[in-house]
Amino acid sequence: MKLYVFLFLFLISLIGCDKKDSIKVDVEDIDVKIEISRFDKDFYTSSPNELQELKQIYPFLFPTQDHDSIWVNKMTDKDELELFDETQKIYKDFTAYKEQLNNLFKHIKYYYPKFQEPKVITLLTNIDSDNSVILTDSLLLISLDVFLGKDHEFYNDFPSYIKQNFTKDQLIVAVAEEFTQNFIIPTNDKTFVSKMIQEGKKIELMHHFLPNNEPAEILGYLDKQKQWAEDSESEIWKYFIQNSLLFSNDPELTVRFINKAPFSKFYTANDKDSPGEIGVWLGWQIVQSYMKNSDVTIQKMLVTPNETIFKKSKYKPKK
Repeated sequence: MKLYVFLFLFLISLIGCDKKDSIKVDVEDIDVKIEISRFDKDFYTSSPNELQELKQIYPFLFPTQDHDSIWVNKMTDKDELELFDETQKIYKDFTAYKEQLNNLFKHIKYYYPKFQEPKVITLLTNIDSDNSVILTDSLLLISLDVFLGKDHEFYNDFPSYIKQNFTKDQLIVAVAEEFTQNFIIPTNDKTFVSKMIQEGKKIELMHHFLPNNEPAEILGYLDKQKQWAEDSESEIWKYFIQNSLLFSNDPELTVRFINKAPFSKFYTANDKDSPGEIGVWLGWQIVQSYMKNSDVTIQKMLVTPNETIFKKSKYKPKK
């Protein structure tokens, strides 16, 4: 009898581990080619006499309407050079980040074998946080000056909820997020719950692309923000239900609970304790519940209508 009990418990533990580690897949033998060009180094260490050569190497980075004097001024501008010097303190050696990109590309190719690796170009954009990563059919542009660390003096004018993700650890997360746009089908369902699930699909796909990253990193949350969400899950859900928000088409709900913000807006005295984008976090919980209760691949989940995911998720908040 003791043997049977031991075997039963052992099997249960295996099932539990399988659920936990199901997104960790073997990508060792997947072949990807990664080419990285350091435009930031090439540009700021060149002299004005070398500008024409740079334009031949990187023609797509030099708009034809811009006069050469603009680029010469950038090469010699004191503030520009200081920004470059600060970036080099972190990214002079890009080996670790190349390995992160290599691992990301392998995971994308595992799920999407036809994936074609883009050429990677690093550059500076004078801290253009809205365009920190740009992906085209064949190019991946990464603005290194957006990832110098949330406490860097260059970010003093940015609000805390924005610059908390201006870290070197968030570089690969920002890149992975950009890639998800190619695999998630837009929806015409404008209900609040559908919008949450749409965001949850994105986070779940990022989780598959970056299985070794912590959930808080993928969400762009601080640890304490993720803890608040987990501790408040039942109350959040109750608020949405009691106020009949799930099937509302009110666009204001997107502003309150999905868009980037310093906190989510429940219109209570404790709002400032909450993280922004709580609807994104909750949408991910619904998607994860659906994945747990449905025998589907990540690819199948992504093309499943949001309404179906919600109905079949059997989602119940943790109390």
